[in-house]
Amino acid sequence: MQPVAEPVQESATDPVIADASALEFGDPARGEEVFAQCRSCHQIGQGATDRIGPHLNGIFGRRAGAHDGFRYSEDMSMMGSDGLTWELDTLNAYLENPKALVSRTRMNFAGLDDPQDRSNILAYLRQFSASPQNIPEAAPTAQAREVELAPEVLAIVGDTDYGEYLASECKTCHQQDGSDQGIPAITQWPTEDFVVAMHAYKRKIRPHPVMQMMANRLSDEEIAALAAYFAQTE
Repeated sequence: MQPVAEPVQESATDPVIADASALEFGDPARGEEVFAQCRSCHQIGQGATDRIGPHLNGIFGRRAGAHDGFRYSEDMSMMGSDGLTWELDTLNAYLENPKALVSRTRMNFAGLDDPQDRSNILAYLRQFSASPQNIPEAAPTAQAREVELAPEVLAIVGDTDYGEYLASECKTCHQQDGSDQGIPAITQWPTEDFVVAMHAYKRKIRPHPVMQMMANRLSDEEIAALAAYFAQTE
């Protein structure tokens, strides 16, 4: 008669391997659709700026409440000071129930109950942080420009006084105080981003027909002047 083997006992010190299936990245294309719920408060991508909420470029690896120039709630700033960093697991928890993670956050959003929606939107957000996508802790990287311009075009130093003169036509639509009433704010826009965007309109890469017409009438020096003016406008 063969002896019965004793069952192998797992050591109490063996590491516990967590089930990470709920925290895998999903489909970024579907995530872009889910992100439509966020666009009224957050921008992402080339030229993104802070709105009601901070822009989300480079969100992976960013300390909570630490994006320069944005006024956070006291609780969000406190959580960041205590070490909260936006990585895969913390973003997943925040998207599920923002106020459960940061009790008095100013983000007025009930959360995403569907784990697949959260997985998809995290995959979409991940495209605007560092690669590879499976390293949530990686530091943010820059996005490719919409238009590759000659270095001498980017090096033009705009005349802010001339830019102010030219800006009168821009300000018939764009609010000088930076408010957004259905038309994006362009105040305090980094000069290089402004220049690239205007050349993207000139080349019809950006589709707005009125902006294409306006940009096509401007020289490189005039675009640089407008960029310099709006970058320093309060």
